[in-house]
Amino acid sequence: MREFLRSPAVWTAAFAVVLALAFLGSRGIWDPDEGRYTNVALNMLDTGDWLNPRRNDEVGHWTKPPLTYWAIASSIAVFGTNTWAARLPVALSYLLCTWLAWRIAARLAPGTQQAAAIAYATMLLPFGAAQLITTDYLLAACIALAMWAFVEARFGTGRHPRWWIALMWVALGLAFVTKGPAALIPLPVVLLFDFLMPGRREHRVLQWSGLLLFALLALPWYLAVFHGNPGLFSYFVGDELVNRVTTNEFGRHGEWYGWIEIYVPTLIVGTLPWTPTLWRFARTLPAMVRPWWRDPQRRRRDAHWVLLVVWLLLPLVAFCFARSRMPLYLLPLFVPIAVIMAMQWSREGRTVPSWPKLLAWACLLLLAKAATAYWPTHKNAEAWADAIVERAPGPVREIVFVEDMARYGLHLELGRGTEIEKISLDALHEPRFNPEYDEPLAVELGEHEHNVVWVAKQEDWPTVRQRIEGYGYRAILLGTPFQRRVMFRVEPRR
Repeated sequence: MREFLRSPAVWTAAFAVVLALAFLGSRGIWDPDEGRYTNVALNMLDTGDWLNPRRNDEVGHWTKPPLTYWAIASSIAVFGTNTWAARLPVALSYLLCTWLAWRIAARLAPGTQQAAAIAYATMLLPFGAAQLITTDYLLAACIALAMWAFVEARFGTGRHPRWWIALMWVALGLAFVTKGPAALIPLPVVLLFDFLMPGRREHRVLQWSGLLLFALLALPWYLAVFHGNPGLFSYFVGDELVNRVTTNEFGRHGEWYGWIEIYVPTLIVGTLPWTPTLWRFARTLPAMVRPWWRDPQRRRRDAHWVLLVVWLLLPLVAFCFARSRMPLYLLPLFVPIAVIMAMQWSREGRTVPSWPKLLAWACLLLLAKAATAYWPTHKNAEAWADAIVERAPGPVREIVFVEDMARYGLHLELGRGTEIEKISLDALHEPRFNPEYDEPLAVELGEHEHNVVWVAKQEDWPTVRQRIEGYGYRAILLGTPFQRRVMFRVEPRR
């Protein structure tokens, strides 16, 4: 037992678990991203419809496949309607990536596994992203699982390589149900690596059993929703794939310099406190790569480095060329970055930083994590929920935002069954899938719903009140403005 407790693996695992789970539920849901994903998951629980993601009873939410929503909904069903449960799937994805960094490093460069796991667990971007509800961490975990399976197939003991390739395709299938075609990021990496390795003929990546497993996992949900929602296939391909990659329609830094603006700071700041190690690796990279061009046997001897370099650079180049760029898009690259750092330390004769230094850095990370609970921001749905309860005591069944950002995090903060809507003052020609507004004011008023709190921008209040009165209703203010918004109820004029 004493030897078990002294094991580096045990201490590293405990270290990562504390970083992942401490203060996980200390702050409210932040809109818009955390609120959107949590709201859709709660709608699945409320309605029992786990097939069609919905932002409310009237409108579907078709920007992402469902695995993230399923994970959040399952966690909340087990652990209750709270922020800790909502964030748990992301925290577990962080822990899985830390463990996979350990496993991949142990296979590629035995002796570097602890350094790789610690490097991953303590870098700013992986740690910070583990506190935010997005699809990116589940995607990163699935991709890391796929790459670990490939590493075991190519660098393992030679036992059951076909089973490892099958696991790779299973992981890619799960990733495809997490974020669509972005799941296939590892595929050109492994194909290029096999192409670069001399004599690589056995246990092909594109084996029929693996492709079948991928199809069985990845395609049923898509086929079901495409069948039930005519036109959805064209929307997915046109808007969510082609337009996101080739245009700046979604305002995701699509300018020619956008990759410099987003990805360079992400790599510099996101790899802290180990950025100098990544810089030293980058400086030696040209000299390392140069002999590979004309010497296949050198590539074979350096196969572990070849894989890591291809795994890092090929997707990075693709991300730079795509015109939709966000910092978290690089999250799947931080597992290879962590392994590269560990191998770079080994090559330089350095050891893992001492535990006192690591614990000091961990305390800073946890202190920052706890401080976010007290950081004043208009994005905090918990503060919005407190303001609504203070101004509208009693049951609140629905929150209606009039031409303002919908605070979907209120669904969790106010409790299951709360509906969030965003309406326009006028009837607009909206796209069928993912319209900006759920419905116009006249339609919402005609539903005659009870226990509804309305929200509008303070500067829009005179116009909103006049429109409501024009339809034969009156708007009754609820308390003082909050975050430059007014809250009110609506009732028919008598």
